[in-house]
Amino acid sequence: MLTVFVASFILFLLIIGGMSLGYVFKRKSLQGSCGGITALGMEKVCDCPEPCDARKKRLAKEAQRREQLEKHRIL
Repeated sequence: MLTVFVASFILFLLIIGGMSLGYVFKRKSLQGSCGGITALGMEKVCDCPEPCDARKKRLAKEAQRREQLEKHRIL
């Protein structure tokens, strides 16, 4: 029983090590193969015509941050 645990643990370490080497050398993060919801032509998960309050706040905060970065840009 212990040998199976140790063997599977080593196997998982090798797999995780291989994935991390791929990231280190290619500087590319892991991605899914299907493309997610953007492959279906959807911008968001829900089909609501109006975004929820939390999303509105997040979008406003991002717009404000972009505006501040443009305002204080050196170059």
